[in-house]
Amino acid sequence: MLGLCATSTRRIGQRQLGKNGPMVSEIGLGCMGMSEFYGSVDPDECRKTLKRALELGCNFFDTAAIYGLGKNEEFLGEFLADIPRESYVLATKCGVKRDPEDLMKRVIDNSAAHIKESCEESLTRLRLDYIDLYYLHRIANNGDNIEDSMRAMAELLKEKKIRYVGLSEASKETIERANEALLRFTDGKHQITAVETEYSLMSRTPEIDGVIDVCCELGIGFVPYSPLGRQYLTGVNKTVDSLEPEDVRRKFPRFQAENTENNQKIVRQIVTIAEEKKCTPAQLCLAWVLAQGENIVPIPGTKRILYLEENLLATEVTLTRADLHRLDEIAPIGSFSGERYALSLMKDNGFKTEEEVIEECSKKSI
Repeated sequence: MLGLCATSTRRIGQRQLGKNGPMVSEIGLGCMGMSEFYGSVDPDECRKTLKRALELGCNFFDTAAIYGLGKNEEFLGEFLADIPRESYVLATKCGVKRDPEDLMKRVIDNSAAHIKESCEESLTRLRLDYIDLYYLHRIANNGDNIEDSMRAMAELLKEKKIRYVGLSEASKETIERANEALLRFTDGKHQITAVETEYSLMSRTPEIDGVIDVCCELGIGFVPYSPLGRQYLTGVNKTVDSLEPEDVRRKFPRFQAENTENNQKIVRQIVTIAEEKKCTPAQLCLAWVLAQGENIVPIPGTKRILYLEENLLATEVTLTRADLHRLDEIAPIGSFSGERYALSLMKDNGFKTEEEVIEECSKKSI
């Protein structure tokens, strides 16, 4: 095991987010769970976790307007109020609305009016004059009106309310069109800085659907969320029974009993390699993500200092070509059972199943 000493003062390195973007820590911090979704929350421990992140050089914080119906942004705004502005890079998102009466109901809204209104609301909750990285959280209608969205983003850039523009869960084609539109609307001064998408040893379709490739081609940073498979990859017995009653993961297919035998078999092999490398499974999986490209900055989420420190030590894990090949053989694309979300949620978000992506890519290669 790598040392997880709470008194360690080692600071992690940085990577540039996109060819024209900000310098951020090699590993960022997803803050969603500090408000909801993943069981009970201790606000004091969350504050200590954020403080510890900054002490260790982790300066890239990720939130969204819909997390906790704005409560996550408010929580971060309160914490960051006493932190020098140049000490961190804050990313938040717009483009999705939740029904306060039924939090499972969501509407994707990429309209210019929503983007601008949501930006103003986020700035207020975050207590900031500007947002470093502003993502379109989900893409409406397969990106049919992405140019209108980018025009609104360009206006926010001109008004200095945001500094960089990102997309979340966008297709290769949408990324290309959005990038071209943003360049046009800003007279070549701004391009898409980052694309945030679920990516891990458990969710590898961005490798074949063109998303990772187009980010490399255009000089766009790639930001994997859930790089630990929503903690499923961190050890054995991560099943429904191990989660708190209010934990949203209890509804996710990959945690269900019918998928346990296959998925846990893969995780056990990952655990074995981690033991050989003298690191934790989480560190091994994050090291694998980091090894996929210099433009990649994963944002594992946590609300506890212990796991934050463990995650950041992944930058000390060196994987050989043989190690990477072995992990590829253990967890190839499509090897885990179950989709990453329930099929109804996949449909609402316009996501394709792994099987659909694999089938489409197979046809293109013929």
